[in-house]
Amino acid sequence: MKHLLFVLLASASLTACAQSSAPAPAGTRIAVAAAGDAAPAPAAPAGSAEAKVREVLAGLNPAIKIDSIAPAPFPGFREVVAGGQVVYVSDDGRYLLQGGLLDIAARKDLTEAAMAKVRAGILKTLPEADRIVFPATGPQKHTVVVLTDVECGYCRKFHSDIAEYSKRGIRVEYMAFPRAGLGSPDYRKMVSVWCADDRRKALTDAKNDRPVPSRSCKTPVDMQYRAGLRMGLTGTPMILTPEGEMVGGYLPPDVLVQKLDQLAAERAAAGKGA
Repeated sequence: MKHLLFVLLASASLTACAQSSAPAPAGTRIAVAAAGDAAPAPAAPAGSAEAKVREVLAGLNPAIKIDSIAPAPFPGFREVVAGGQVVYVSDDGRYLLQGGLLDIAARKDLTEAAMAKVRAGILKTLPEADRIVFPATGPQKHTVVVLTDVECGYCRKFHSDIAEYSKRGIRVEYMAFPRAGLGSPDYRKMVSVWCADDRRKALTDAKNDRPVPSRSCKTPVDMQYRAGLRMGLTGTPMILTPEGEMVGGYLPPDVLVQKLDQLAAERAAAGKGA
C-alpha cells in the first residue's frame, strides 16, 4: 500500500492490520499493509540485479512477501510488486522509488498496469464457486469482481442497485473483505453469510440489517480477505474487472457501464496494436 516504504524502513511486519470500520468513499485507502499469501519465488541467479534487490529488501524487512520482480520500464531499476503496491528499486539496491509511474507519450499509468497483471493472476487462483454471484439478466455484457463488506455504507449502496446492474448486463461476483479484520464481529457475520444455504439471500439480508443465522463452516473468507490486501485494496467496495483493472469504488449503474465499456474498448485497441 502507500505506506510500504515507511513500513520497510521501520522494519515493521507486513501482516494485515485492523481495518477502519467507518464507510470509506471511493478511492480511499483503508489498509495499511499486508504480506498476503504470495507463492515462494524461484531463486534469482546469483549476482543478478534481481538477487541484489531481493537481498536489500530482505535486509530491510525479512517478512516481506514479494509477488514479482521484473525490469522497470526505465533503465537501471527493477519493478517490485509487494504488499499490494508497486515500488522501483535500483539494480544496485541503493535507491527505492515509490509512487505512480506515468508514460506521458502513451498517456498510460504503468504502475497501475503492473498491478493489474498481479491482480489478474491472483483472481485466477480464487475459485468462482467461492464467490457470491448475481448474474446479468438478459445478455451479459460485462463481469465485475467486487470485494465487499456487509457493514460499509458504499457496499450497501452498491448492493441496493444490484438489480439495475443486472439489467444492464453486468454480472457481479462478490468476494469477502471484512474491513474490521479477521476474527472481528464483522468477519464472523461474513462467515455466516458464506456458510448460509442461500448465500445471495444471506448477503442481501446482512446488508439490510436483517438477521443472518450464525453459522460456521470452512469458508474462503480468510483467503479472499488476504487476496484483497495483496491486490492493493482501496476503500470498499473494490470493483475489479477479471483482467485485474481497478474500476473504482461505488459507481451508479449507468456510470459503471460507461467505465466498463471504456476499459473494454481500450483492451480491444491495445490488442489490435500488439
